[in-house]
Amino acid sequence: MRNAVALVLAGAASLVMASTPIYNEAADAKAEIHAALVDAQRSNQPVLVVFGANWCGDCKVLDAAFNSGASAALIAKNYRVVHVNVGRFDRNVELAESYGVPLKKGIPAVVVLSQQGKVVYATRAGELADAQSMGEDGIYAFFSKVAPAGSR
Repeated sequence: MRNAVALVLAGAASLVMASTPIYNEAADAKAEIHAALVDAQRSNQPVLVVFGANWCGDCKVLDAAFNSGASAALIAKNYRVVHVNVGRFDRNVELAESYGVPLKKGIPAVVVLSQQGKVVYATRAGELADAQSMGEDGIYAFFSKVAPAGSR
């Protein structure tokens, strides 16, 4: 069953990717994070920054989980999400490192920022770099542990 869900998520990600890239390759990541932090202060939610790339299969699967199923509801309820393009590990690498996210461990990688911009959580060991094999259940389990207390 888990493999079937992973295949469906991968298929959905492929369809989504055919029309709209997940990561805006021309975006100013710092400006987008700043805007999300301003919005987060109003909504009293942390910011979830997702570092990834449009060529990354695991990034596509994670994004598909953010858009359907149990993970989608969890993410929408608990976070303001910003996608940051890392290209071929030649874009926004310093930004990821400034938050303590070592991209060499794999992507997608995430950091959770408080409304004030402080790091609350960061992937440091490639925890999501195998999102395809994690499947919906694994992705949900990961984010339910990371979600703010009392919001799950």
